[in-house]
Amino acid sequence: MKKLIAFMVLAPPLFGAVVFGWILVRGPRMTVQHHIREFQMVLPGPAQGSVSVRPMAASEGVMEGPRATPALLAQGRVYYDYYCLFCHGSAGAGDGPVGNSYVPRPADLRRPSVGAYLDGELLHRMLTGTGHEPVLERVVPQRHRWPLMLYLRALGAPR
Repeated sequence: MKKLIAFMVLAPPLFGAVVFGWILVRGPRMTVQHHIREFQMVLPGPAQGSVSVRPMAASEGVMEGPRATPALLAQGRVYYDYYCLFCHGSAGAGDGPVGNSYVPRPADLRRPSVGAYLDGELLHRMLTGTGHEPVLERVVPQRHRWPLMLYLRALGAPR
């Protein structure tokens, strides 16, 4: 009876140790397990019928804005004074009181390269440009954007 009790007490831990040892020695190895690293993944394409919500790329800047009228240019001047004046200066030369403290200085909005952009491209670059400008996309309301863009075009227009 003592042997049976000893066997019942010692058998489970002994059996567990044997199984654990076998798994440790003969079990699966991490080196042979299949793994996919995040840079090796191939992501699935977009779902059928989905619509992209990414910002407009420079090559897609074919959107045309409204024609410049004196009223829209006056509105654009007000919006420019509100959103752009402190960095780009009153003439758009990049010499505003806040802009002078930036390195690099804000862009000169009168350059011919700025006027060469299509309307939609200029609007996109104006709202998502480099430096401190990307906040403009969240700050400038939709109804202020086109008059502001028209006023920027007028800054670079020959006088």
